[in-house]
Amino acid sequence: MIRKSSASLAAVAMLASVCETAAGGRALECYEPIHRPALYDTVYEDVMVSPGGQVVDYDAPIYGTYQSVDRIAPARVTYETVPAVTRTVYHTVKVEDGGYAWEWRVIHGRKVLCKVWRKARYARVAETVVVQPERVRRVVQPAEFEAVAHEVLVRPQQVRIRQIPPSYGTVARRVVVREGSTSWKRVYIPQHCVG
Repeated sequence: MIRKSSASLAAVAMLASVCETAAGGRALECYEPIHRPALYDTVYEDVMVSPGGQVVDYDAPIYGTYQSVDRIAPARVTYETVPAVTRTVYHTVKVEDGGYAWEWRVIHGRKVLCKVWRKARYARVAETVVVQPERVRRVVQPAEFEAVAHEVLVRPQQVRIRQIPPSYGTVARRVVVREGSTSWKRVYIPQHCVG
């Protein structure tokens, strides 16, 4: 059995044999092609799916409140005027003295001047008297307080860094173990090819 590695030389030789056979010549040698397919295999490889890295987590600060009683105004002293206290009292006073007086009168159609006696006249008069005079009073105003809510920081902002390792996965890949090839085998065909 003769094997030729060059496919081009085999094709030329075969073409020459065909031509001679077609021309009525006798074939001295005949060859049959033998094809060997390529051989494949599946290999598995670990490949990096993710390179990993860092993840930064932020926790917001936490605030709280507390109540306190704060002084919003200090104690202070002011002065105010207290008006006078008055009341009304009544007195009987002599308005006109009594005694003799002269006055004109008409008596029986005659106008005469007469001497008459008059009583003293009295009247009731009102008088406003001050019971308590006007004065200035000292007023002490106490300090003022109020409940106030204060905001305080309970926990400051926190930053946490997490390391993420790289991740890997397995992938399958077909590889050629042996390339396909064609070889030639000499054959004997009675009455056609001489062995």
